[in-house]
Amino acid sequence: MAVDLSFYKSYIAEEIREEGREQGIAEAVLRILEKRGLAVSDEVRRRVTECRNPELLDLWLDRAVTATETEEIFDGGE
Repeated sequence: MAVDLSFYKSYIAEEIREEGREQGIAEAVLRILEKRGLAVSDEVRRRVTECRNPELLDLWLDRAVTATETEEIFDGGE
């Protein structure tokens, strides 16, 4: 019996996977900030979770590791 796997290779499936990756990175950014004891305002939370640019989210993730204030993750980017 042949199984149709075309859905997993479709544009829609790739879009769903990309949204999941973006959401995961956004959650990681916020979690790192919170675990480091930095205050995460509703505005910062909104800005991070609404971002749809994976490269920018990766940059914010890197900055979240060393930021001394939450807003520093945005310095020089969007």
